[in-house]
Amino acid sequence: MSIREILKKNPLVLAPMAGITDFPFRRICKELGAGLVFSEMVSVEALIREHKRTHGMLRTDPAERPVVFQIFGSKPPSMAEATHILSQGAVDFIDINMGCPVPKILKSGAGSALLRDLGLAKEIMSAVVGASKVPVTVKIRLGWDARNLVAVDLAQAAESIGIAAVTVHGRTKVQGFSGAADWGMIKEVKDAVGIPVIGNGDVRSAQDAKRMMDETGCDGVMIGRAIQGYPWIFREAKQYLETGVVPPPPMLDERETVMLRHLNDMIEILGENFGVREMRKHLCWYTKGLHGGAEFRTRINLLPSADEVKREISGYFASVQESAVAARQA
Repeated sequence: MSIREILKKNPLVLAPMAGITDFPFRRICKELGAGLVFSEMVSVEALIREHKRTHGMLRTDPAERPVVFQIFGSKPPSMAEATHILSQGAVDFIDINMGCPVPKILKSGAGSALLRDLGLAKEIMSAVVGASKVPVTVKIRLGWDARNLVAVDLAQAAESIGIAAVTVHGRTKVQGFSGAADWGMIKEVKDAVGIPVIGNGDVRSAQDAKRMMDETGCDGVMIGRAIQGYPWIFREAKQYLETGVVPPPPMLDERETVMLRHLNDMIEILGENFGVREMRKHLCWYTKGLHGGAEFRTRINLLPSADEVKREISGYFASVQESAVAARQA
């Protein structure tokens, strides 16, 4: 199935987020309504060197497909070699990261650094397309700064090279995640190319997802930070796009079930010690805004074992339920 057909069927896309969009969380988002999911970004140099943890990031399952694995690097030969390795596995698309603004990535010449060297960006896209057995996409920002907006030129170059789709984050590298995303520039890119365009930036609700599609004409909507602790945004956005009605938020028992399932999956893949540590940030996000959440987060960050964490989760939700019942009876 082409990426255009996938997005036409369901335009909601899970953004690639380092340390967040690993296999367990991608599968949850997929089940809750995401049409297409992206992996966290994978270093091509580490992949080539057969770094154990990097190869562990490549885990996938039919339940989450179609899946996009995102790679980053700055050397065309390395990008091609890693692409050849990756595209032989259970992956549907390979995405090139040209948008990450993190200093560590920029120092290596990858991510948003490529927005300042369109010649190298084109070489990398050509190398990846030539080496891949699956369609290739690219994720970009508007440019390095407001005086150097290259999104339209880069998207047009991507199309001519054979890139299957482009994701546009409506901010520059200098903006990072501050200020407002410029959806007007996303529309300019959409109007300038024939390949599918996925819009990204400031989609925090089901209504935002529809508004982005209406205002930009984009083929897909990528949701990033809003999914932290709230993968249900995909269910809400999907139903809103289909019916115009936003379903109610998840009940407490569903939140508890998803948290425990997420924890168990992380432990199964990473082992108890590392799995518990990696889940702490997710557990904090899951309880943001809930009654007693601050105290729960303080306690959960001190617990080392899976059994203790599970008891704390169950105890927390039992107390929240009791408080809710008492409030209704008062």
